[in-house]
Amino acid sequence: MPEWLIDLIITIVKILVVEVTLLTAVAYSVYAERKVSAFTQNRIGPNRVGYKGLLQPLADALKLILKEDIVPAKANKFVHMLAPAISMFVALSTFAVIPFGDKIFIAGREIKLQIADVNIGILYILALLSLGVYGITLSGWSSNNKYSLLGGLRSSAQMISYELSMGLAVIGVILINGSFQLDTIVQNQYGWKWNIILQPLGFITFLVASFAETNRTPFDLPEAEQELVGGYHTEYSSMKFALFFLAEYAAVVVSSAVIVTLYLGGWQVPYLQTFGLPDMLVSILQVLAFVLKVVFMVFVFIWVRWTIPRFRYDQLMNLGWKVMLPISIANLVITAIVLTFIKLNS
Repeated sequence: MPEWLIDLIITIVKILVVEVTLLTAVAYSVYAERKVSAFTQNRIGPNRVGYKGLLQPLADALKLILKEDIVPAKANKFVHMLAPAISMFVALSTFAVIPFGDKIFIAGREIKLQIADVNIGILYILALLSLGVYGITLSGWSSNNKYSLLGGLRSSAQMISYELSMGLAVIGVILINGSFQLDTIVQNQYGWKWNIILQPLGFITFLVASFAETNRTPFDLPEAEQELVGGYHTEYSSMKFALFFLAEYAAVVVSSAVIVTLYLGGWQVPYLQTFGLPDMLVSILQVLAFVLKVVFMVFVFIWVRWTIPRFRYDQLMNLGWKVMLPISIANLVITAIVLTFIKLNS
C-alpha cells in the first residue's frame, strides 16, 4: 500500500475519532449543565430518560429533529440557513490543531495524536474563533427581527472587545515558548512548568475572554432572554436551533481544550515518563489526563454560569476596554522585560 494512502487513512481515522468524541462530549455537556444547575438550585434535574437521565441528550436531539422548521416570511432564507452551519463548522474545525496526546507507535509507524500539526496552530485557532461571530451576526440580520438583530450587534461588539485581550494574553505564551506550534508549547510544559504558573495574569485574561467569546454567563448579552426574547436565535426552530445550541456547547468544549493546551500542560502529567511505565500505557494516561483537564474546565464554565449574574451591557464594555485590555498589555510588557533580563544574564 502506498505511503500517501496509509497517511490519508490514518488522518481520516483521527478525524472520525476526534469529531465523534467531540459531538458526544457536546451532547453530554448539555446534560452536565442541567445536572449542575439542578444541584445548585436544590433540584434533581433530568432523571426520566434512561438511568439517571443519561439518555436525555438523545431524546432532546430526536425531538428537535422531528420539529417543524419555521422560517419567517421576510427572512433572507439562504443566510438564515447558512448562519447556524457557520457556527457549528467553526466550533468543530478548531479542534483540528489541538494535540490530545503525545506520539504513539503502531506497527513501527509513529502516529501523532493530533489531526493537523501545523506550525501556526495558535493563529489558526484565533482566526477561526474570530469567524464564529459571523454565524451569530448573520443569524441576527437574516431573521428580519429587531430582537435577533440586537443580539447579533451585541455579539459583534462583545467579540471585538474581548478578542483583543485574548490575542494579547496568548502573545505572552508565544514569547515564553518561542513557537506558534501547539505541540511544542505542550512539550515545553514538562514537569510543573505549566504556563498557568508562568503566566497567571495571561491565564485569567484568557479565561475571562473565553467566557465572552462563547457568549456564556456572565457575558451572555447576545441571547439575554429577559431583554431580547431569545436574542439572535429567536426566529430559529427545529434542527437549525439545535445547531446553534450544539455550537455553543462545542465552543465551550473547544475553549476548554485550548485553555488546557496553552496553560494547564495539555496532555502532560508531571514526571510520568520517569516512572518506567510501558510507552503505550504512558500514552493512554496522557490522553486520559487531557480529557480530565478538559472536563474540569467545562465544569468551571458551567459553575460560573450558575454562580455569577449577567453583566449590564455598559459593564461588559467597561470590563473589556478599561480593565482586561490594560491588564493584558501590562502582562505582555512584564513578560517581555523579564525574558530580556533573563537573556542578558544568561
